[in-house]
Amino acid sequence: MWGASVAMRRREFMSLVGAATAFPVLARAQDRPPFVGVLTGNVAGDPGAQMRVDAFQQGLTDRGWIANQNYRLEVRWPGPNPARQQLEALELIAAGPDVLLSTSTGTTRALRDATQRIPIVFVGLSDPIGTGLVANLARPTGNLTGFSLYEHSMSGKWLGLLKDMVPGLNHAALLFNPESSPYAPFYLQAAHQMENRLGLKVTGASVRSGAEIAAAIGTATRDGGGLVVLPDGGFFGTQSAMTIALLTQRRVPAIFAVRFYAVNGGLMSYGADLTQQFRDGAGYVDRILRGTEIRSLPVQFATRFELVINMKAANALGLTVPSRLLMDAELIE
Repeated sequence: MWGASVAMRRREFMSLVGAATAFPVLARAQDRPPFVGVLTGNVAGDPGAQMRVDAFQQGLTDRGWIANQNYRLEVRWPGPNPARQQLEALELIAAGPDVLLSTSTGTTRALRDATQRIPIVFVGLSDPIGTGLVANLARPTGNLTGFSLYEHSMSGKWLGLLKDMVPGLNHAALLFNPESSPYAPFYLQAAHQMENRLGLKVTGASVRSGAEIAAAIGTATRDGGGLVVLPDGGFFGTQSAMTIALLTQRRVPAIFAVRFYAVNGGLMSYGADLTQQFRDGAGYVDRILRGTEIRSLPVQFATRFELVINMKAANALGLTVPSRLLMDAELIE
């Protein structure tokens, strides 16, 4: 009888050990489910940002994590303002998450500055080495890893595609918000290196409001120039409808880094699948929740890029799409 009792207790103990191995976060906090915190660089109501957060949540669902059933999910929407991001980062960390997801350079910095203990998975970043967030892509040394969209040399590719679309173009400005896009100077530096090859004069257009965007478009109109809308860290989403309408009205050609804007009326975009990076981020979060050490998860760059051309926008601007672009692009009618 005593032997049977010991055997039963041993089976119960081994069962608990197995559960702790599969779900170490659960083992650390038996009194609550795992807690995943998300700090976006966007404001609530940004439809593109909400779509991407939904993709992240679906990625977790596909891996067996059901929000409010076997894990807790909290999403914060501070927008692109750095002070607001820092405040919400502190509040989110005070709530005790087990893993964090950040969606911009600004929110990643805010979380990194607030905790060196909780694992942080970032998605959609521009060159995290160039911006000083990580020092080693293959084996991150801190509590940060994740997925990056672009190296800064991508600005040359955007300019080249814009020049292909508008061969007579001789001036282009890189549009960015200096607060939400602290990496913009790196893109601008790379763009200047392409000026002679492309026959373009390149300038930077620093904007912080819708009025300043309108002024930059006005300048492009007077100069007969075009715009490259850089990855924006959350600022551009709420300004995009106004900007795209004004670009069409003023007949200013522009290329975007994010597909969403070309699909919703912008002339063209070239970039990686940002939504897929949110799904990939869910994969890293899942692995961390199941016990993988964050330092064993390398930083990954996007490897597939897509060109999208909005034919209605091209026609409105009086542009004929070159055949070499037609062959490579997804066309939005």
